[in-house]
This record gives sequence, C-alpha cells and structure tokens, in this order.
Amino acid sequence: MNTSVPPPLSGRRAEAARNDRRILEAARHVFIADPEAPISAVAERAGVGISALYRRYRSKDDLLRRLSGDGLAVYIAEVERALVSDADVWSAFAEFMRRVVEADTHALTLRLAGAFTPTNDLYEESARASELTRRLLDRAKAERAIRSDIEVTDLSLLFEQLSAVRVRDQARTRQLRHRNLALVLAALHLVDAPPLPGTAPSWDEFSERWDT
Repeated sequence: MNTSVPPPLSGRRAEAARNDRRILEAARHVFIADPEAPISAVAERAGVGISALYRRYRSKDDLLRRLSGDGLAVYIAEVERALVSDADVWSAFAEFMRRVVEADTHALTLRLAGAFTPTNDLYEESARASELTRRLLDRAKAERAIRSDIEVTDLSLLFEQLSAVRVRDQARTRQLRHRNLALVLAALHLVDAPPLPGTAPSWDEFSERWDT
C-alpha cells in the first residue's frame, strides 16, 4: 500500500491555491445573490486584486462555467455514493437527497441558467449526472421504495425548489430546507399515491433554459 504523502505546496503555489478558493467562494456568494453582478464584485469580496482574478479566469463566463462544473462534480459524487451504499435503497436515496440539499448545488442552476454559454463538457457532465440519477431512481422503483411516476427531471425541479428556500439567517435557511425536504421525501415514499398530473419536464425543456 502506498502511504506516501504528497509534498506540500510551495509558498507561492499555496497562496495561489488559497486565492483560488477565496475567489470561488466569493463568486458563488456574489452570483447566487445577483447573476448580473460584475466580476469586480467577486474580486472585492475575495479580497484579491482584479488582475489576480483575471490570471485564473479570463472572463466572467469562465468563472461561471467553473462554478457550474464544480457543482456538477459535487452532485455526481453524491449520486455515485448512493449507488454504492450498503444501506437499503430508500435510506441510500433519502441520504442522497439530504446531502445534495446540504451542498446547495441546485442554487447554481436556479440562478445561473441562461447567464452564460455552457461548454460541451458541461453538457456531457450534466447528461452523466442525469443517467446516474436515473439508475438510482430505477433501483428505488424496482424495490417499491419510491413512487413509480417520478422522473429525473421531476427530481431536479424539486432540488431547485428547495434551493429557493432562503431567509436572511443561514442556519434558519438550512433548517427550513430540511423541513421541506422531509415533506418531499414523505411524498416520494408514497408508492400507492394517485398518479401525478401531466408529464415530467423534458430534457429539451431543461436544456433550453441555458440558452443565453
């Protein structure tokens, strides 16, 4: 077993990594609050010079793409975690939902859709996230742990609705989101409930929201 520890970053590289983390944290805060905010607002909140920001991200679109890519990576990691979980299928699914709500990945979709032009890589990662989620739902349906008429896009909209729950106090926001998630999970677990009206959103309906 390889127990070697990677060498620590040099002072300059460590500072660059810290700056990048500050920039991304600031960008998430700034653009979720106001997708139209200028990139200078990110530099100001991060406490870095605008030149330092532009050395990492050539444009606001590049920064928004990075935020969206990071959000997708977090979501994919959580659904993969649920797929390999040793817990029963409902417990694994419910924990997946809780972790995604906690990570607040869908706040980015809710606020940034249409604010920049996604790359093919982002569309591919989005398709991968959708396929993995479909596998998780299919497993839950096969075990009659979740209602049979729920689709991946329904789930995406539910995550966005939970992300929209926001009050000034951060701790209270978190509490309210999990309160509403408990209601969502109870509804999803009603396998003998009457059919849902209409049809689930199509992939095209989701994709067209990203047209700038």
